[in-house]
Amino acid sequence: MPATQDIYQVELRDIADEPTSLAAHSGKVLLLVNVASECGFTSHYEGLQELHERFHERGLVVCGFPSNDFGGQEPGAEAEIQQFCKLNFGVTFPMFAKVRVRGAEMHPLFRLLVDHPKHGGKLKWNFSKFLIDRQGEVANRFAPFTKPTARRVVKAVENLLC
Repeated sequence: MPATQDIYQVELRDIADEPTSLAAHSGKVLLLVNVASECGFTSHYEGLQELHERFHERGLVVCGFPSNDFGGQEPGAEAEIQQFCKLNFGVTFPMFAKVRVRGAEMHPLFRLLVDHPKHGGKLKWNFSKFLIDRQGEVANRFAPFTKPTARRVVKAVENLLC
């Protein structure tokens, strides 16, 4: 059984704290990223927004999952996070409520991601990027230091959008 088989059924909350899931994005390519507003990689929001604008019409959905698990770098409430992202980076891609991405209270979505047999492994920091194919399978993973607009990320996205 693939580790991400149920990725679309995982219960989530959007940034406005409304119940949701990834089901609305079934059949699309997803880039799932754990984000933080006070991280050294926070500028990656700009690249994530660029990817969203460049590839959204072709079927890419960038999804941001704020987490305060690394160095307390996402201390704000969801409304503050949303305002920060919009004002500083013009973020229009879907953002979700804060989640735990490590430890015993890890969110089930991130449990599926880190348990993936090929692209899994514990998250080491904010802005880890998981690329999900149109069938809901983890197709690739990029480390926090890899910029969203790095050639290998763009190429991987383009290959899945073909």
